[in-house]
Amino acid sequence: MLFVCACFLLVLSSAALAKRVTDIDGNQVEIPDHPQRIVLGESRMLYTLALLEPGDPFRHIIGWPRDLLKYDSQTWNSFARHFPQMLKIPSLGNGGPNAINPEQILALRPDVVILPSLARYDDADVRLVSMLKAAHVPVVKIDLRVHLLQNTRRSVEIFGEVLNQQARAQAFNRFYDAHMQVIRQRLADFQGRKPTVLLQLHLGRRNECCVTAVNGSLGELLTLAGGENIAGKTQHGVFGRLSEEAVIAAQPDYYFATGFGANDAQGLLKLGPDVAPDAVVRSFRQLTAQQNGLRELTALRNGHSAVLWMNFYLSPWHVAATEFMAKTLYPQLFADIDPQQTLETLFRDFLPIPYSGTLFMNIPPAQ
Repeated sequence: MLFVCACFLLVLSSAALAKRVTDIDGNQVEIPDHPQRIVLGESRMLYTLALLEPGDPFRHIIGWPRDLLKYDSQTWNSFARHFPQMLKIPSLGNGGPNAINPEQILALRPDVVILPSLARYDDADVRLVSMLKAAHVPVVKIDLRVHLLQNTRRSVEIFGEVLNQQARAQAFNRFYDAHMQVIRQRLADFQGRKPTVLLQLHLGRRNECCVTAVNGSLGELLTLAGGENIAGKTQHGVFGRLSEEAVIAAQPDYYFATGFGANDAQGLLKLGPDVAPDAVVRSFRQLTAQQNGLRELTALRNGHSAVLWMNFYLSPWHVAATEFMAKTLYPQLFADIDPQQTLETLFRDFLPIPYSGTLFMNIPPAQ
């Protein structure tokens, strides 16, 4: 009888140590109630992790790729200065989740692996998930990079559930909702013409015009902000490409470019943490002068140009970027909104590192 009771208590104890989380794909995933060994499918999930995990955001992270170092060395270095233990996290390569070797993850014996939803999947992505599930490793999917308007809030909730930081997730989502709802409400009541916009991703990354986002990613945020995306009539996926001829013919009212360059050697638009505004303007002028299609745009000559940090597309910090786009397109309608203050408040109230640099700005007309 005592043996039966002991077994029963053991079962109860085991059940109490597990919980079910419904991920962004609708999968019910059983994970430990307090996971101690977490692998992230990309280190740029730190943008969200740091919002939710007070104190030391790295205490349960046992592996990740170093995409953050590759695509945002400024933020990587800032966190490393404040949390040097971050540098000891085992690296799973320098790319994204599709470059991870599944055997590396299995060798770390994770309690749970958190993977991002992607706009496109290849065989490596499918193989990674299949091998993890075959080894009975819980896999939780979140979406902070594809359908931002639909999935950001829920993905923050899921991340909070995994970390047992539900209250932090709810607090951030209240902040997020309050700011996004102002944009929705004011534009819902607006009766005027929507300004047309060319959104070019990764200015300087390719010496050609123009990779853009339409039905997802930053394209969704542009639509919410009241912009008429000139790619919307011909491009139907998350991402697309416009020819120079199409861009010149469209003559958009506004030109928005994204970038994340940290230094001139990269040949990218300098933008992000630790980058001063004058450096952003110099970089912008140099790079746009190299592309024939952009030189022909009146928007660049009349001061209707703006830049945004590319990594907003996989960070809930994009709430401030959406405000910035809305205010740029409708300065009178959003005269009382201060996107920079929103961003600095987000850092002050939710993040363990100080704000620095330039994550968005309007480019003045050339003299």
